[in-house]
Amino acid sequence: MLDRKFILENIEAVRENCVHRCVQVDVDRFVALENERKTLQQESETINRQANEVSKSIGKAATPEEREARKEEGKALREKGVQIAEKLSEIQAELDDIHRQIPNMTHPDAPIGVDDKDNLELMRGKTPIPEFDFEPKDHVELGQALDLIDFEAGARVAGAGFYFLKNEAVLLDMALQMFAMQTLLKEGFVPMVTPDLARNEILQGTGFNPRGNETQIYSVENTDLSLIATAEIPLGGYFSGKMIDAELLPMKFCGVSHCFRTEAGAAGRASRGLYRVHQFSKVEMFAFTLPEQSEEMLFHLRQMEMNIFDALKIPYRVVDTSTGDLGGPAYRKFDLEAWMPGRGGFGEVTSTSNCTDYQARRLNCRYRNKGEKGSHFLHTLNGTAIAISRGLLAIMENYQQKDGSILIPDVLRPYVGVERIQRD
Repeated sequence: MLDRKFILENIEAVRENCVHRCVQVDVDRFVALENERKTLQQESETINRQANEVSKSIGKAATPEEREARKEEGKALREKGVQIAEKLSEIQAELDDIHRQIPNMTHPDAPIGVDDKDNLELMRGKTPIPEFDFEPKDHVELGQALDLIDFEAGARVAGAGFYFLKNEAVLLDMALQMFAMQTLLKEGFVPMVTPDLARNEILQGTGFNPRGNETQIYSVENTDLSLIATAEIPLGGYFSGKMIDAELLPMKFCGVSHCFRTEAGAAGRASRGLYRVHQFSKVEMFAFTLPEQSEEMLFHLRQMEMNIFDALKIPYRVVDTSTGDLGGPAYRKFDLEAWMPGRGGFGEVTSTSNCTDYQARRLNCRYRNKGEKGSHFLHTLNGTAIAISRGLLAIMENYQQKDGSILIPDVLRPYVGVERIQRD
């Protein structure tokens, strides 16, 4: 979340930022409540001081009547103090609710827009869009023909949006994970396998809403746990409540996890098959940095994503995400959109975000400089190395052949063990 003092000192900028990000938050109400809170807090401190003074004076009363009068005065002060405390509690709850809704500030270079249609294309990858001398199929058709994906069985077992991977698709899944991990290990990322569940306070700290009509999260009934939507959640919570020495920063992690999302409302041809599913595997990058390191780290994470898709020889473009398409914690976000012949257009396969101190402030992740008093909030960044389901989709559609087979990208062949997926 944003620093409360920053909000009060930059009301107009915060209000304008909410408009640009298409977020309806009553910033003026926040300011009014904060002013009321300060007034009541001062009044509470005054009453508590007066009550203490009266309490000390009871034993010094000259007469029983004076003693009783002071007792009554103390009682009245305490009752008033309780009333103010209750009011303060109500105000603080509403303040916290509004505070959580206020998004991060936005990088001045991010394009202003309403949704992903306003994202700004920055560059293309090294691999050109393929030109087929036949009508290309989408991955659903290819998966059925080559016995790689069973959506029908997945729906019988777990409902729509779930699936079974079969045969070489399983090997491709594992190959993508290993290739991404090996690529990141060479760049100093620490490998981790994360829990698939997290406490709701960790979800909220990283900017995910585990409850409510708009949630994309699967919650576990009668617990404070939810299934994670991305390894960003447990990795972000890794240093929750911790203090890090500045000389250890930056720290880079790559986490392997299953991801679970309700994907409520998603429909249409562009979302069919593996593009929007309720469960998938992912390799996620996450970094903790000093404030002055985070912008450079954002471009480093973006470059890692580009390196992976260039090595896979998948055509893609990089877009600078518009203000209306940014998630609440993101200060700036870049997406990689792979070419998907089945839809005849680009589709998002990775994203990387600089969340500055927005998540760290919620999670209380701090650092301290050697020899200095006090501490500061870390900056956090995340980036998708590979979301397996969409990576599979992109490979199947871009590497399909006229005879119905699918070539395996060169860099994945050592893991898969074959050069081509085909059926007799």
